[in-house]
Amino acid sequence: MIIAQLSIAPVGKSVSLSKYVKLVIETLKKENIKFETNAMATVVETDDLNKLFNVVQKAHNAVLTSGVRRVITELKIDDRRDKNVTMESKLRSVQ
Repeated sequence: MIIAQLSIAPVGKSVSLSKYVKLVIETLKKENIKFETNAMATVVETDDLNKLFNVVQKAHNAVLTSGVRRVITELKIDDRRDKNVTMESKLRSVQ
């Protein structure tokens, strides 16, 4: 299972980013991918690396097409192949 942390931010726009976070969330919902948004980023879970990259590209482009001229997208990927992990199992392991 692949668990990734995604952060997409426009550069040179207003201080508030909630409008852009909502665009990313809407995109993820349309793609029917499991995700959780927290105060600093969005965590995505999928079993396919190509699907992850496709969804990230769509979310990145959604922010760009909202009228911004520059976007910084950060993606951190945990691709564990020795056992099946999920967002929930990773959290349980530290409790």
